[in-house]
Amino acid sequence: MRFTAMIGIFFFTAMIPAPAMADIFLYVDKEGVMHFSNAPTHHRYRVYMKEGSGTAAEVEKIPKPDTDKYDHLITESCGLHGVDFALVKAVIRAESCFDPYAISSKGAEGLMQLMPETSKKLNVANPFDPQENIKGGVKYLRYLLDRFNYDLRLSLAAYNAGETTVAQVNGVPNYRETKSYVAEVLRYYKEYKKKSPTSKVATP
Repeated sequence: MRFTAMIGIFFFTAMIPAPAMADIFLYVDKEGVMHFSNAPTHHRYRVYMKEGSGTAAEVEKIPKPDTDKYDHLITESCGLHGVDFALVKAVIRAESCFDPYAISSKGAEGLMQLMPETSKKLNVANPFDPQENIKGGVKYLRYLLDRFNYDLRLSLAAYNAGETTVAQVNGVPNYRETKSYVAEVLRYYKEYKKKSPTSKVATP
């Protein structure tokens, strides 16, 4: 009887669903408000707590980003590849908010949020090294600008959603994230453009 009862308890327990586990992501907006989610929909969400780790990132110690810290590296790479300084800085701000160690929910890494396969193609050995990341990101951005005839909207959409997707629809894909991303970068671009009047790429 005891053995039979134990079997019954085992099967009853096995039928109870285990609590769902998932990574927790955090997005700190420009007002300093923290947004948490286990299903991030915004490209600026970062991993806050890994599934099963029980250890959260120390949000209170996240420093305010130094938005001018990498200007010399941006200038260097832009001069090398002929890309507008203001545009690259706008992309970095939208992609990582100047955090060189940023990792997106999709696995994009570093300042310009390069996917691992993109880093490999661009010979970026360490995507968390600011100089390598910016150099690779600027080179990739230049490639997209050339491919889409310097159409900023299409080039930025391709940076976010992939060049194949943009080429297939011949426009900005109807993805909420991509549309939001393109608008955000262009807004920052206009802002930096005012501070950098020598920029060569015209706003759309």
